[in-house]
Amino acid sequence: MTEHGEETLIEQINEKIHDDGDSSSSDSDDEKSKASVVAEAVKSKIYHLFGREKPVHQVLGGGKPADVFLWKNKKASAVVLGGASAIWILFELMEYHLLTLVCHCLILSLAILFLWSNATTLINKSPPHIPVVSIPEDLAVNIARSLTYEINRGFSVLREIATGRDLKKFLAVIAGLWILSIIGSCCNFLTLFYIAFVTLHTVPFLYDKYEDRVDTFAEKATVEFKKHYAVFHAKCLSKIPRGPLKDKKFR
Repeated sequence: MTEHGEETLIEQINEKIHDDGDSSSSDSDDEKSKASVVAEAVKSKIYHLFGREKPVHQVLGGGKPADVFLWKNKKASAVVLGGASAIWILFELMEYHLLTLVCHCLILSLAILFLWSNATTLINKSPPHIPVVSIPEDLAVNIARSLTYEINRGFSVLREIATGRDLKKFLAVIAGLWILSIIGSCCNFLTLFYIAFVTLHTVPFLYDKYEDRVDTFAEKATVEFKKHYAVFHAKCLSKIPRGPLKDKKFR
């Protein structure tokens, strides 16, 4: 059920309780409290994919990046996706090399600036002002800090998975890495990155558009998966002997 559908259902419940409360004004406070309780109960019973509690726009980080992924700004989304497609076609289909492209762009830029500067002297005009390009120190430090934080968090997650406390998460990660290795053997890194980029521009948009159907199907699939996993755990995983786990401090 979409956010609009949730709001509509909750509004109908509130209106129903409000209409019933008009007949007895003394019980208005009780009716309002009941309405809030019912509204929270309705929200808690609605199933969302991966158990998310926020809208898709907020899950993607909000702001302009989320607008691009969800095609809120169609012009920007088309430009970004078209640029990524042009880069993939240039390097993958036309077999252009990155170093060659950088050198050709620098040659073209220097040639244009050189001709522009000399042409202005011939026509008695002041030479063009070439701006000084420099990377701010604060920006570089913030990027380095963000990368360091994400890398350390990734190491922490890997350590938690490797301890074996959550067997389901361990098996899911192993299966995901195995599938990723198979996909990586079929295509190179650039093609894999392009596939992921196109997926980010299509799957969230389609899910946001058909959220009701996807969540309903995902709920049924989750119930079936839990049934099969319970049988598999009872017959196989529960019989695997495991010793007591001890926390190890890594220095």
